Parts: sequence; structure tokens; C-alpha cells
Amino acid sequence: MANTVLIGAQWGDEGKGKIIDVLTSDADWIVRYQGGNNAGHTVEIGSEKYVLHLIPSGILRDQKHCVIGNGVVVDPVALVSEIRELQERGAELSGRLFVSDRAHLVFPYHRELDAAREERTGSTGKNIGTTKRGIGPAYGDKAARIGLRAGDLLDEAFPDMLRGLIADKNTVLQALDADALDVESVVSEVLEAGRFLAPFITDTIPLLHEVLDRGESILLEGAQGTMLDIDYGTYPFVTSSNATAAGACTGTGIPPHRIDKVLGVVKAYTTRVGEGPFPTELLDADGKKMAEVGNEFGATTGRPRRCGWFDAVVARYSVMINGVNSWAITKLDVLDAFETIRVCTAYELDGQRIVSIPGNIRTFGKCRPVYEDFAGWMEPTTGAESFAELPALAQVYLRRLEELTGVPAELVSVGPRRASTIRVSPSEDLVSA
Repeated sequence: MANTVLIGAQWGDEGKGKIIDVLTSDADWIVRYQGGNNAGHTVEIGSEKYVLHLIPSGILRDQKHCVIGNGVVVDPVALVSEIRELQERGAELSGRLFVSDRAHLVFPYHRELDAAREERTGSTGKNIGTTKRGIGPAYGDKAARIGLRAGDLLDEAFPDMLRGLIADKNTVLQALDADALDVESVVSEVLEAGRFLAPFITDTIPLLHEVLDRGESILLEGAQGTMLDIDYGTYPFVTSSNATAAGACTGTGIPPHRIDKVLGVVKAYTTRVGEGPFPTELLDADGKKMAEVGNEFGATTGRPRRCGWFDAVVARYSVMINGVNSWAITKLDVLDAFETIRVCTAYELDGQRIVSIPGNIRTFGKCRPVYEDFAGWMEPTTGAESFAELPALAQVYLRRLEELTGVPAELVSVGPRRASTIRVSPSEDLVSA
């Protein structure tokens, strides 16, 4: 397998966890490069369901090695809980899971600050819609150069460093009318987590370069999606890190020339969680049906996802930003019962047709979708094991998505389980079909 970056090409929740799980059969190492436990990957294997927040889903395959890269912000207590749950379910992680010593840490005061600020902005109707997991404040401390990193957990001076930060943050919390944290309680909890995590913490940069030099393959996984990227997304309604392909380099220490391919994941429709503009959002019976059939609730928070038709403008933008080579198109089966299916091909803005994403959030909020309609296939896709076995109208729909985005499909998912994945062979290439 080529060294591959897998990215979400919409607003996150595209089904990356399942696609990563499918691809890990061919990869030697799976590396998470950004985000925190504000994201979740859901994987179904047989009758078993796993929800992972920090650990790459490749851990569910024996003999695969997983890395939490330096670009991730790690809640040490949450990571311990995730590791223990996997161990209780029979997974062996020793020698298979590595945590970068440069990964910044998320502490209770980050979560409290996140919640307090969201509550304050929410009272004015300007909240971002964060998960309140402390991710933004942790990245803020990283940028302000006052954060603590996983390697600091191994330093004998760590308790005093943490005590000083908690005291400073308590002052801020009280100014926001939030309760101060008990310093020693937090220090004790984090130290216990640090002792548990110590065997997993290492310098992952030389480790990954040794992997590259041996010719072993690496699958780099991001969280969230392109439209939530801190630079390229619908700012300020975004996450606090680079969810795009470029983040794979800064978040792991792997240079660009060692990456061979970018695989973009898109749903056959579109969803987003949280606030911000969403041109194709459906607030009608179709949107409700999409949410119910697709079980559109966040893996981490349980929040309902907003649903809408496929947005080719967003997909083309993601191709530009990420250099997408091929698509994994997920949840095609959710559209099985729709008589008419729509695709947004452009926007209308102040009487003009545009085919790009405006950088100004207020301008983007005024964009209205221009649709192209398709007849629904009205029959199940779930049992299909090849592209040729898909209903003819489903094939037409997929071909058109490729034409609109200029990128061929490599995988098509027709159900949540590992086996419900169609690999599109070169002879079935939709663009050239």
C-alpha cells in the first residue's frame, strides 16, 4: 500500500472510521495526525461495535501498529479510559500503540474553559457549537507556548508545572463565573494517568522515519473534515487544527515527498454538526428521513447531525485544498428509498452564479444551492458486492458525482460493516466508464 493520507472532504462525520478500518488490511502503520477526543470513529466488525476517539482504528486489527502523532491534543485521562476499554475487550496494545512525546495535553481546566466560553457566547447567539472537550483551549495554549506535552508527564518537575497552570486557569475560570478546580485533585488524577501511559509515550518522529526507510506503508488519518479546518473551513465555525492533508505533515513529522496519495471521504449526501452555514441543509421531511435512516448522531457527543444533499462545490473545494486522488463514497445505501435525489452543482449569490466557497462567513451564509435532480433507484444497495451489482440509477448517480468533482471513486460503502464495502477496480473506473 502507498503511504496514504485519508481526509474528510465535507464537515466531518463522513465515515472515515470505517474506511480506515477497511484500508488497514493493507497498511502496516496507522497514524492519527490532528484533533483530539472531540472526534469519534465508529467501526462495526461482525456483531461488535467500537467507538474510538484518540486511538487509530487500525488497533482493531492484530499486528498493526498505531501512532498518536504530535499534532493531536491528548486528554490523558480519556486516553487511559479508551485503552482500558480495548484491553477489556481483548485487544493487546503493548508494542502496538505509540504516543508522541510532543503531543500537547488536554486538562480539566481546558474543558471547563471551553464550556464556560461556549455558555457565555451562547447567551448572545454567537456560540461555535464545540463539543466542550477542551480542544480549542488546549490548542490555544500550544500556540501561546504555555501548554504541557505528553513527554512532560515523564518529567519529575511535572506536578509543579501543572499546579502553576491550574492556579492561573482558576483565575480565568472565576472571571468567567465558573467554579475553580481543586488543584491537588487534578494533579493526582493526571499523575495516575501519566503513570499508566508512560510505556506508550515515545519520540515518534525517528520511529516513523525508520518505518519509511524500511519500506513499510503508513496510513495517516485525520479527524473532522476540510470544511472544519482552522484555515480553510467555515471560520469561525471550525475546529482548532488543520484537518486537511497538509496537517498530516506538521502533525507527524513525515515530509510531503514521502506521501504518495490522498484519499478523500465523502458521504453520498452531506451532514454537519454544530453551528455555521450549510447551503444544502434540509429542514423538511427529506432531511428528517436522511437523519433517521443514516443514524446521524455524533459518535462522540450524540448530537444530531444536520443533513442535506450532496454539495459538489464543497467537494471540488476539498479536491483543490487536499489534492484528492480518489474518493471513498460512504452511506450510498441511505439514499435507497428516495424517489428524487438532488446534487448542488453551484451557488446563487446576489443574483450571480458562483462555483467557489466564499471566504467571508456572512457571504457564504447568503449562498443558495443550484440543484441538479436525479431519479432515485428505489431498491437496496446493501447486498451489492461490486459496482456492476449496484442498481443502474445508483451507478448513474456515482458517475455524475465523479464528473462534477473530477475525481474517481475507489471505494463505495453500502452499509456500516467492514464487509459492506465495494472496491472499484480500475476497469470499473467511473470517470472513464
